[in-house]
Parts: sequence; C-alpha cells; structure tokens
Amino acid sequence: MQIGQLARRTHVPIDTIRYYESHGILPVPIRRDSGYRSYDDADVARLHFVRRAKALGFTLREISELLQLSGRSGEDMAAVRASAAARLVDVERKLDELARIRDGLRQLVAACPGQGGIQDCPILGALSKEDA
Repeated sequence: MQIGQLARRTHVPIDTIRYYESHGILPVPIRRDSGYRSYDDADVARLHFVRRAKALGFTLREISELLQLSGRSGEDMAAVRASAAARLVDVERKLDELARIRDGLRQLVAACPGQGGIQDCPILGALSKEDA
C-alpha cells in the first residue's frame, strides 16, 4: 500500500509517518520501481502500537525502546514492565501536580465574590503577591 493508504488505515498523518521513518520508529519502506513507498500490514501494526503507546504517555524514545524489546522473542519482560512502571510514576506525579493546581484554583474562585471593583479582586491580589 502507498503512504496515503497507510495514513488512512492508521489515522496517522503522512508527515508523521515520514517523521517516524526518519527517526527509526518506522522502518524505511521498500520503494517500488515507480519510486512510491510500499507499506504492508506489519507497518500498520507498528503504527497502531505507536499510537496506543503515545496515548499512554510514552515518549518516542521510550516507544522506540519498547519496539526494540518487542522484537526480541524469548527475552524476559522485566524491561517492558520497568518502562511501564516508570511511565506510571510520571503520570502519578503529574496527577498530584494537577490536584494541587485544582485545589489552589478552587480556593481562589471561592474567595472571589465575582463582583465589585477589580482592584479588590482576591484572585488578582493572590497572583500579585511576592513570594515569601
């Protein structure tokens, strides 16, 4: 199949497919005599893998490592688990940070009456305070 067909089947833009090729995420395809790139079902499966891994927050470097590990049949899965566990720690850290932001915004919104002079706005006042 040609690159446009691959893009439609995987919902990955053509430019992204070319980017993945240039960074080794997707192997450089065989070229037909016409010069067109030729892709197969293995490329479709690889792009689906990449999309799912990205949706879970893996970086392209980590996805590349996972793809390398997935090609080593007979190896132990400890490295894959370690990579997923590291991603989980990062996600939990981000969630904690977002919870702190949410709590701070809740306090600011609760403190603001929503009417009156802007000079008395507790939200702007809190944002304008110098750090202690």
